[in-house]
Amino acid sequence: MKAMILAAGRGERLRPLTDTTPKPLLMAGGRALIAWHLQGLARAGWREVVINHAHLGEQIEAALGDGSGFGLHIAYSPEAGGALETAGGIASALPLLGDEPFLVVNGDIWCDWDFSRARRIASTLDRERAHLLLVDNPPHHPDGDFCLDGQAVRAATGNRTGTLTYAGIGVFPPDFFATVAAGVKMKLRPLLDAAIARGTLTGERHGGRWVDVGTRERLAELDMELASSR
Repeated sequence: MKAMILAAGRGERLRPLTDTTPKPLLMAGGRALIAWHLQGLARAGWREVVINHAHLGEQIEAALGDGSGFGLHIAYSPEAGGALETAGGIASALPLLGDEPFLVVNGDIWCDWDFSRARRIASTLDRERAHLLLVDNPPHHPDGDFCLDGQAVRAATGNRTGTLTYAGIGVFPPDFFATVAAGVKMKLRPLLDAAIARGTLTGERHGGRWVDVGTRERLAELDMELASSR
């Protein structure tokens, strides 16, 4: 099973830090954000990882190399014309991801979820069914994204009660992106909404630590938290 780390975002809310450093290489707790993911994947038994990039992507390749320093093999999916959004970026990387379900992780989050669980999830998926990790709504996203009905993911109804936020971690079969042409910019949400309508989107709530590192303030808070726990 392969994993893909999404690392193509510009990081507008983190400027001016991201004017010279790609968001996944920003430091928290003495490590680059993306390094936390790579180390977690290696601990969980992963060996092959795909990383897409656009803004300052050459820095990502220079910093991580072929992945051997993490005990991994990294393949890169550059988006030369600019970031293709989540679904577009994954669709363009499909030739590197193979024919089996794969794990997707946003490069700008920090999470203590055990990546090894993704293998058990993948064994339950068919050619269309995908699985999302959801978390309690953070203060900056109080309305959430979805609801859970058992394991079935449902659309949020407009009432905050019972809503959860997509954690930026999911397991997807390649066919989930079959309608997205390579090189086309497309967000993930329309595909998720279509899967909800078909009844082919499942999920689970993660009760552990999760941070959306989208602002300088949240990056600084995470940095202090991780540094104090070392």
